[in-house]
Amino acid sequence: MTQVYADAAVTIDCLGPLGPIENNAYLIRPVGGGPVIVVDAPAGAEAVVEALGDTPVSAIVVTHSHRDHWDGFEVLRAHTAAPVYAGAGETNLNPARGALPLADGTELPVGTTTVRVIATPGHTPGSICLLVGGAHLAGGALLTGDTLFPGGPGHSRTPEALQQLISSITSRLHALPDATMVLPGHGGGTTIGVAKAEYAVFAAKAHPSTLSGDVSWLES
Repeated sequence: MTQVYADAAVTIDCLGPLGPIENNAYLIRPVGGGPVIVVDAPAGAEAVVEALGDTPVSAIVVTHSHRDHWDGFEVLRAHTAAPVYAGAGETNLNPARGALPLADGTELPVGTTTVRVIATPGHTPGSICLLVGGAHLAGGALLTGDTLFPGGPGHSRTPEALQQLISSITSRLHALPDATMVLPGHGGGTTIGVAKAEYAVFAAKAHPSTLSGDVSWLES
């Protein structure tokens, strides 16, 4: 477990890589104690349970429907009865898990502050990011799931999905302060400022209309 973010109201711990696809899970903890928010439920969630200890959980938020972000859900559910949430536009969710819908702009309380939901469709129809610290702050942290990584967007299944993903990133995420930390669902992080600079390289080049899949801002 590594603390990857801290401000006056919350800290964020990263647990990972977990499971065969080396996922990250995150714990958003209020400073001074109190219920935490768990973000994503990958295989290897036993490590999340160990990190939680006796700390209560107010919510489990899963950033999108892909299996690698849910494979540890039963482990978490056996530990806590906290409600589980996913994006309101998400598809292919297992109804037995009872995920409650999170609309764009929803604010989840954690301690003395809130975590804001940002809808970012493209990787999946209902992918979401979670903003810790408002846009009025000089920074904050953004948990991006598989929407945005250092160097590029998440995987897109079709050219149309890639264009939707790019639109989500440029219209919703690039509007945040440059100092905002980007904490993705796999691997290490970056900042919005660096992500914008990398995207500018991509946007300056022509691309085939068939482009999709694993795209790199600097190499594609």
